[in-house]
Amino acid sequence: AGGKGLQPRRDVLNNELHTISFDLPIILADASPEVESCNDPFLHYLNGLVLVEKDLKDQAKLALCAACRGYPCNWGSWEALMPLCTTVEEAQELLLPDHWMRKWFIAALQLELQENRKGLQAYASLVMDIPASAIGVVQMAVGHYNMREFDRAQSIFEDVYRADPYRLEGMDIYSNILYVKEASAKLSFLAHSAVLTDKYRPETCCIVGNYYSLKAQHEKAVVYFSRALRLNWRYLSAWTLMGHEYVEMKNPTAAIDAYRHAVDINPRDYRAWYGLGQTYEILQMPYYALYYYQRATRLRPKDPRMWCAMGQCYESDQLQMTVAAIRCYQRAVTWNDREGIALAKLAKLHRDSGNHKAAAHYYRLNLERLEKEGADTTESVEALLYLANFYKKNERYRDAEACCMRLLDFAGPAKQDAKALLREIHNIQNPRAGGTPGGAGGNGGGAAA
Repeated sequence: AGGKGLQPRRDVLNNELHTISFDLPIILADASPEVESCNDPFLHYLNGLVLVEKDLKDQAKLALCAACRGYPCNWGSWEALMPLCTTVEEAQELLLPDHWMRKWFIAALQLELQENRKGLQAYASLVMDIPASAIGVVQMAVGHYNMREFDRAQSIFEDVYRADPYRLEGMDIYSNILYVKEASAKLSFLAHSAVLTDKYRPETCCIVGNYYSLKAQHEKAVVYFSRALRLNWRYLSAWTLMGHEYVEMKNPTAAIDAYRHAVDINPRDYRAWYGLGQTYEILQMPYYALYYYQRATRLRPKDPRMWCAMGQCYESDQLQMTVAAIRCYQRAVTWNDREGIALAKLAKLHRDSGNHKAAAHYYRLNLERLEKEGADTTESVEALLYLANFYKKNERYRDAEACCMRLLDFAGPAKQDAKALLREIHNIQNPRAGGTPGGAGGNGGGAAA
């Protein structure tokens, strides 16, 4: 129902756009003394918005830069300029005023371009200049959220919320964090407070939608995300989150439609590109999925999830590009894959391709990760069993015995396999121990290797 309600809003055209775009340049070009509007920064701002709508980006940049120079405190001008800048260096070369608002613009652009560390440093300096402003603090929380430092971001948002419980700006990001952390009680309280503050704000609808999504009431979540889009059809988070809900509801067509609207509004939204990749992967269309994953990876080259997704795509039955998959997983390991997906995948891929030394290396790394997390899972059993066989084959009997002894703590077939391996190792070692002293020494050297 929510999806149908949105349909008329998607193709709305501004019939007055042509008239405005015809009149504005004439007004701005009129330099006669009696006309004071030729240098009006707000007219330049309006002209910039019209040019953006007409996809005349270079002209729009000039108009918006004129608006920023004429009245630097109009944040709308800076905000409209942001999507037109592909790099921070490009933005710094524009004819912008040497004003403190320029620093806020550069910091916001750095977050937009996923240069989160630089953005955080910039906002830390700006917050020192204007300590009473919550905007910079919220943006710092967004930076930590982008870097998946959820605990730090949550702590900042909670401080902001305690200082201003009626604040709604940025609280939709806070609700995303509570959703990821499955903090249902806090998310319920936030949703209730937001509704009491202003139930007709897109942020409120987004927060309530996240609450229903966490409760697995996906139809209700879609209704609230749709309401957010009725209030502001360019509200990016709602499109992306609604796409996630349609995936959960096993409606890939609607999910693709929602994600496409998100990337139309902001092509830098890596979550929407990633969502498109996942949806096409569900539809078993790996070539399409791979394209969208590549777009997401370009935007987030240091995000291991993007590389793992590409690796799984290369692994698919249709592609079977093992070498490319291995390279993707190696990049994920390089960028600190916290979930350990890449290590497990690399171990299996090397094992299946017959590269046993590399497989043992990744199994060992994955085992160390699991030990740090204190997780005894089927992955641990698989790694220990493989390493035990690998060490035995390479005459590293002490290491093999150590793996087998650990396997005895697990129930099921792994325990029996470990006992059988121990018997084999003892049968190999006993004749060597009864022979020349050199035999025993050779074993000891193998174990220490």
